[in-house]
Amino acid sequence: MVRPRGSLRRWLSRWLVLQTFAALGLVCIVVYVSVYLNLLARQETLLEQKKGVIVHMVEEFASLGDLSHLQHKLTDFFYGKSEFSLRLKINDKLMTYGEHEPSLSSRDIKRTTFTLAMPQQPGGQMEAELLLDISSDVHLLTMLAWTLFACALGGALIVSVIGDVLVRRALNPLHDVGRQAEMLSPDRIGERLDESGLADELQPLVRQFNQVLQRVERAYVQMEGFNADVAHELRTPLATLIGETELALSTRRSRTELQDVLGSNLEELQRMSGIVNDMLFLSQADRGATARSSRTCNLRELVYEVLAYHEAEAFDAKVSFAVVGDKSAAVDRTLFQRAVSNLVSNAVRFANPGTQIQVRLEDIDERQIGIAVRNIGDPISMDHLPRLFHRFYRLDSSRASNTAHHGLGLAIVSAIARMHGGQTYASSDHDSTTIGFSLDGSRSMDA
Repeated sequence: MVRPRGSLRRWLSRWLVLQTFAALGLVCIVVYVSVYLNLLARQETLLEQKKGVIVHMVEEFASLGDLSHLQHKLTDFFYGKSEFSLRLKINDKLMTYGEHEPSLSSRDIKRTTFTLAMPQQPGGQMEAELLLDISSDVHLLTMLAWTLFACALGGALIVSVIGDVLVRRALNPLHDVGRQAEMLSPDRIGERLDESGLADELQPLVRQFNQVLQRVERAYVQMEGFNADVAHELRTPLATLIGETELALSTRRSRTELQDVLGSNLEELQRMSGIVNDMLFLSQADRGATARSSRTCNLRELVYEVLAYHEAEAFDAKVSFAVVGDKSAAVDRTLFQRAVSNLVSNAVRFANPGTQIQVRLEDIDERQIGIAVRNIGDPISMDHLPRLFHRFYRLDSSRASNTAHHGLGLAIVSAIARMHGGQTYASSDHDSTTIGFSLDGSRSMDA
């Protein structure tokens, strides 16, 4: 397959010229061969006609006249017929009737040979050679060949010029698209290429490019949001660290007081480290990272391990746990337990004392398995539900008073769900809230 290199316009023009020249050349060859065959048939017909006349004349004189009368008759017959001549070989003697131009070459003469009866000599024969001057036909064919070649070449050049103009005009919209793309910049990331007025072949290209721009814009906005969120979340602990450190340096402190300052600073540093680690995890998930391979696990057993870790927290909050359902699936054990832990921790913080937190394992459809955590507590407004899984998103201050939680838990749950081929969901009624995620239960994962 021939592929364009360099200028598309020159490539199209060049191949248009070659194909036009080839097509016109084929037509010219057909015309030339047709004319040649017609001239050849005409020459054969003329020779056969003259041959028939000569044979008839010889047969007539073979019975009625002698050889001298035949020679006289042949001389009269060929007089004035410059395109024909006859050569007779009589008793090893060559007789010629009619003359050709001496400058004629063998290709300008067509000939046929035959035998004739010898007059007044029964059984005798004469060898005859009839010649036809075809120089005019040869000249006609030569002129026709050059004319047809000139027509094919000239036609190809004309088509080339016209084709080049048409191709240039056809590519002008593509140049306009290029100029639009050149004007795009980060401060105009929301703009798109205009596909109106473009040819049908170019519209899919521009449409796909606009979709790429949309994905780039989404990633750019996400990155800007990431920077703003990280700056916002790290600003407070950094200010606390700076303030406490300056205060500790500006006054004389005892060993115990300095240890308290360092302990407080360590807590803030650990919180900052957690934010950074969580953001790095979310960044990897956004880039398309998938869950690591694992053997098929019993999800109920994994959930019980997570609940055992949160027993002390549940005891302080005066809530209990219950697990409903029993499912098995191929999951990344560590990521799955991290997602369940985030959901359980979130439910414990917002559950009413004396209530039960329920973890339900159930089939959503033929492929998806759902893991939902339900707690009894204040309902969540419908306006907030779609944004629960956004980074650093918190509800009102009364529900987010614990500074140990920086608003990335449910975002991490959403990322882990995507890494397992699932998604998150949330619902809330007048006295309970259910938050969960699904995973692809049909995935086969190797150890």
